Amino acid sequence: MTLPLLLEPEVLNAHLADARLLIIDLGKESVYQQAHVPGAVLCNGKQLVSGQQPSPGKLPSTAQLSAVFSALGLTPDTHVVVYDDEGGGWAGRFIWTLDVIGHRHYSYLNGGIHAWLAAGLPVESTPSLPVATAYEATVVPGALADLAYMLAHHADADHVVWDARSAEEYAGTRQLAQRSGHIPGARHYEWTQAMDRANSLRVRPLDTVRAELAALGITADKTVVTHCQTHHRSGFTYLVGKLLGFERLKGYAGSWSEWGNQPDTPIER
Repeated sequence: MTLPLLLEPEVLNAHLADARLLIIDLGKESVYQQAHVPGAVLCNGKQLVSGQQPSPGKLPSTAQLSAVFSALGLTPDTHVVVYDDEGGGWAGRFIWTLDVIGHRHYSYLNGGIHAWLAAGLPVESTPSLPVATAYEATVVPGALADLAYMLAHHADADHVVWDARSAEEYAGTRQLAQRSGHIPGARHYEWTQAMDRANSLRVRPLDTVRAELAALGITADKTVVTHCQTHHRSGFTYLVGKLLGFERLKGYAGSWSEWGNQPDTPIER
């Protein structure tokens, strides 16, 4: 099945009857109950994280991932379409998780439910129930950066850290961990900067975003590692990196909740 990574609502609407599609809604349950893409199944994004303090955004166990993806009905041949109601945070986190387990068949519904509704396309309000499978998730190298990796490589000339948090978090004036600030050398590009608020939260023109990131030194010739506080907001920036063709792209799931709660990690303000 050939669908683009960035999927427009009208294109998805033309493929709704395809049995190979698994459409995942990662928005709020209250929104899902009012209106969702026909056939979409609801997934709570918190199922994708460990939830364990002080770094709740870390990857959960493979047993938990296997249970989540089995309940959703994932198979190795399934083409997954993800969306949410916030512009791509949880949807991007889902795509990152698929990369972590080596599942490469997926698309992001550009703008999520906002763009779908703006296009006047059909919706459902009754829940869609998936057909469960027996999916066994395994973690494959590549997309996942852990604390040891960050400590070893954050200052490398061929690496760049993309901090997707707010400007206040980056500067250290807003403290959400024992220590505030940012990873030395990290470049700041807040996660919603790549969203077009005037166009149903679609991704802004990629050439424009690419130029803005390049001005910060976030470029495709480097290993780009993105993070936020719990790798929720940076789920979207990871997705943007995918859309821009960044081949050496990673997500730091521990994010600032891990880095900022360590007693001796290097910090800049």
